[in-house]
Amino acid sequence: MGDDELTIPSAPGPSTPLRESYTYHSPTPTADGPYMLGVDEAGRGPVLGPLVYGVAYCPIAYTDKLDDLGFADSKTLTAATRSTLLNTLGSDPDNMAWSVRVISPQAISSGMLRRPPTNLNIQSQDATVLLIQEVLKKGIELTEVYVDALGNTTTYQAYLSSRFPGINFTVESKADDKFKIVGAASVAAKVTRDACIEDWVFEENANGASVNWDTALGSGYPSDPRTKAWLRESLDPVFGLPKIARFSWSTVKVLLEKEGKAVDWIDDGQASLIQAFESAKGREKDRCAVAKDLGLKSVGML
Repeated sequence: MGDDELTIPSAPGPSTPLRESYTYHSPTPTADGPYMLGVDEAGRGPVLGPLVYGVAYCPIAYTDKLDDLGFADSKTLTAATRSTLLNTLGSDPDNMAWSVRVISPQAISSGMLRRPPTNLNIQSQDATVLLIQEVLKKGIELTEVYVDALGNTTTYQAYLSSRFPGINFTVESKADDKFKIVGAASVAAKVTRDACIEDWVFEENANGASVNWDTALGSGYPSDPRTKAWLRESLDPVFGLPKIARFSWSTVKVLLEKEGKAVDWIDDGQASLIQAFESAKGREKDRCAVAKDLGLKSVGML
């Protein structure tokens, strides 16, 4: 891990596997409110790594100064610029603060594969609600919240408004281009996710294992040839893929179906039923043989 990466407090840290989802908060600002808050995410589409939701917040009276700091949609910025802007976001702790919710790939997969499933929209919604709730618990007076979202933004805006009466919500696509506070949240989310991916610690190497996992993951998006190659080369036909992969993604499902070994899972209850059934079939076979030897065609003949 490089010196620059050591300054990213929202990442798991050196030699620390990302085993479960977690939340990080920067110090609570002390300036008087009311405050505005922006919400954005990084990593919704990739087949590898966590989904990270970020929020940034500051007093509404701080808007003019925020506009001059250079925040924008993180995808339009270089990695170096994003890192600089994250430091900027923490450079005035009396007025600015940020938080992230890191949703592990294991949590994404288990949610989407359970019955009934918790789809990615619900997991994203839950992360957003959690972050807003925790900022409010800090005593921050929120009156305006701006959310970058896909899909039916009108329905989502109505839902958030009902969850948090008294806060004026604006939910729009490309909000990170329109509102600087959302751009700041976008930077927090993107820098955190990039740090998680770049310094990913393969938990599978714990306990003395010595698998040399290739760290050339590509972008993590299913369409990336480097990511596709990494998935193919990293697949073990019996044990599958390391936990950085999202097993609920169709890319992984198809790969496992084509290249993985088929397994029949039988729990203890099923095994007992199968054993009892096979035993019953054996007894029935013996009874049939005795009846045939005695020339019996019905119970009535006895």
